[in-house]
Amino acid sequence: MIHPRYAPVVFALFMAFFMSGIMSLVVTTINIGFTDGLIISWLNSWPLTFAIAFPVIMVVSPVVRRIVMRLVATEVTAQR
Repeated sequence: MIHPRYAPVVFALFMAFFMSGIMSLVVTTINIGFTDGLIISWLNSWPLTFAIAFPVIMVVSPVVRRIVMRLVATEVTAQR
């Protein structure tokens, strides 16, 4: 198993993998449509989008985490 201290990196790795795959497929489909070459074009663009997404997630996720912590209530008050 992976040590818990690496959890943010593992999270970023999986998030970048899935989001870059989905987004590159959507953008490729929008650009060229449902053609015979769609899968090949998508698989050619996915590595580049992943290479961009992973470092971006590593940099942006701590900022997003701080924003979320400010927006989310840290203490729940009792309802009357």
